[in-house]
Amino acid sequence: MTSSSPKVVDIPNDKVTLHTTIHPSKSGDESSSVESIILLHGGPGVPEEMNELADILTAKFQVINFQQRGTGESSNPSRDYSMEAYISDIDAIANHLGLTKFHLFGQSWGGLYAQIYAQAHPEKLYTLFLSSPSSGTNDLWKETEKEVLAYNQRNSTGWEFLKMGIYSLRGAFGSDRAYQSLFVLVLTAYHRNHAPEVVIDPSSFKPITANPINKTRPKIIEYEALPEIEETTPYRIMMTYGDADIYGPSREKSLARYPNATTEIIKDCGHIPWVHSPTRFETLLKSFYSLE
Repeated sequence: MTSSSPKVVDIPNDKVTLHTTIHPSKSGDESSSVESIILLHGGPGVPEEMNELADILTAKFQVINFQQRGTGESSNPSRDYSMEAYISDIDAIANHLGLTKFHLFGQSWGGLYAQIYAQAHPEKLYTLFLSSPSSGTNDLWKETEKEVLAYNQRNSTGWEFLKMGIYSLRGAFGSDRAYQSLFVLVLTAYHRNHAPEVVIDPSSFKPITANPINKTRPKIIEYEALPEIEETTPYRIMMTYGDADIYGPSREKSLARYPNATTEIIKDCGHIPWVHSPTRFETLLKSFYSLE
């Protein structure tokens, strides 16, 4: 078994650089036959290392995680946050690493990002794993925003929810610090009924900046609505939600989009399954990726 450490590289895509972590497979097979999984974090604009997932998946795969454009240590001097630009970032990483085909895993907004990419390049995917994906683009994105707002109100104190509103308003005017404070409160609400023992370190939110949040949202709303997939896709699909997830009725439209997908509503679970239901989620990962 190899004990190679993760490698961090900045991958260029025109004027953008994508801060990327490459976790080598622990299988001991260093040949080109090792398949890769690209992880897409949530947000937009909220980087997540997802090391818990990498620890599991590297039993068989090379795992690639990157901070999305303009987020954390990834630059975006072009200030282009179109969906086409996001698609090109995945292509740039794949091309840089010599990947003609790969697996794609997306969480929350990353799950919607993964679907947008899959619609553009279905031929490049082995599989698509959607963990609590945002329900859709266009008007459906606005619907999910209302659901998340209602969730946060239900799971916060009155004072916390008031501060969320203040921080959100300041963030909309460009304050990085306000969004950093906002997401401390948001994650507190997400964990409250599922992992109250989790200690949130406010300093870990410093990579959050206003630009990718403020500039990606309108691009998601103006993007065409994702179609229902009536035919079998050339890649296998898994979609999971927690039974107490942040999304409400809109997720039924997400589930209906892929009638051939394997789906599971995880019991006693919120929005972050590897934290809220780690044993069950690890079982699902191992089953889907044939790790057992």
